[in-house]
Amino acid sequence: MPTALVAAELATGWKGGIYVWVREALGNRWGFTAVWLQWIQNVAWFPTQLAFIAGALAFVFVDSSLSSSGFFTAVVIIVFYWGATFVTLRGGNLFAKLGSWGGILGTLLPAALLIVFGAIWVFSGEKSQVPLEASAIIPPFTGLASIVLIVSNVLAYAGMEVNAVHVNQIKDPGKGFPRSVFLAAGLILLVFILPTLAISVAVPSKELGLTNGIMLAFRVYFDHWGMGWATAVVSALIAAGALASVITWVAGPSKGVLAAAETGLLPPMLQKRNKAGVQSGILMLQGTIVTILAAIFIVVPNVSAAFVALIDMAAALYLIMYMLMFASAIVLRRKEPTVHRAYRVAALPLVAGVGFVACLAAFLLAFIPPDGFTAFSPAAYPWIVGAVIVILGGPPLLFYALRKPAWDRRPADGSLLSDAHPEAPVPPGPGPSTAAKNR
Repeated sequence: MPTALVAAELATGWKGGIYVWVREALGNRWGFTAVWLQWIQNVAWFPTQLAFIAGALAFVFVDSSLSSSGFFTAVVIIVFYWGATFVTLRGGNLFAKLGSWGGILGTLLPAALLIVFGAIWVFSGEKSQVPLEASAIIPPFTGLASIVLIVSNVLAYAGMEVNAVHVNQIKDPGKGFPRSVFLAAGLILLVFILPTLAISVAVPSKELGLTNGIMLAFRVYFDHWGMGWATAVVSALIAAGALASVITWVAGPSKGVLAAAETGLLPPMLQKRNKAGVQSGILMLQGTIVTILAAIFIVVPNVSAAFVALIDMAAALYLIMYMLMFASAIVLRRKEPTVHRAYRVAALPLVAGVGFVACLAAFLLAFIPPDGFTAFSPAAYPWIVGAVIVILGGPPLLFYALRKPAWDRRPADGSLLSDAHPEAPVPPGPGPSTAAKNR
């Protein structure tokens, strides 16, 4: 909620997304860093989403046991990601609406089915695999290692800053937007919690994995009711929905980086566009990073462990961006008090301060291995996470320090080259920047 409220004030005062917000408050160096982090965390997210697709496909076309195979998962990630990239490089609006339909058919429909099936299972007297008591449902606190999985959930709730641009469309933003945020928060909690309980009541905890739990639950339900064939159908829907989101997001996040890059913040090679006007230079770099990250699933045979590691790395990068955003909101309220904002956060320093502290706490927790995590030694885990953060999050500071006048490709009138290449609008949702769309 602090993210949504603070981003709404920033969006109604300054167009251009996170790059402009942080640039106006903290300078161009940190504005570029913020939009880079928003992009690069999405790059780290791709393997986790595609790993989920691999788990679903294993239940559709091949042996379901392959959903726990690191090699199978890595192959699916690489093949599907580069396939999506080549589609994106062709340009056009072919997949502009896939994200919305993919969300409905691949996420909301399966979630609704799980809730209904779970309710029928419980109220019909079938055995629940987890006692429906608070002591069994609420994870016990056994130290910091028992709560670090909260870092993984950051990405589930992230992206509200992207939707903040829509606050201008509300008749009375001062009252309507906070009401919408609180309503959305309640619905989001229900969508996440109830299907999770529906999975838990049907599948023994020792069989659950982070990438195949949903499909295992559907198989239990459908097999019990003599509809085993339906497992493959629902798994295919889930895979198609997840793949649609990947295709939709392949190009979107890099547009914000490109908008900043064309002001001279990245070398010409990374500003390169193909004949269709698509940012091929950044997409090639993006694909290379995804391929390297996919190798984690081979190096770490435990798919769930590799999944957690990637999620933590992506979340840590995103959390740095959010801390920059919260700090920028406080600075801009003091630095630019007269700028008109259609929506203003009440007690902004308190709200933004709570958001900043929460992000800082989650960021620090990202360096602690989760309870039961055995893929890396406890001593090595924080160093690995720290190294990934530096390697993926440090380049914008390096590029900024090494920038040259020749990198600035803007015409004499100061417009951006991207203005000459109309592209599909950046789709709403978690991850990508809206800088290119709203600059």
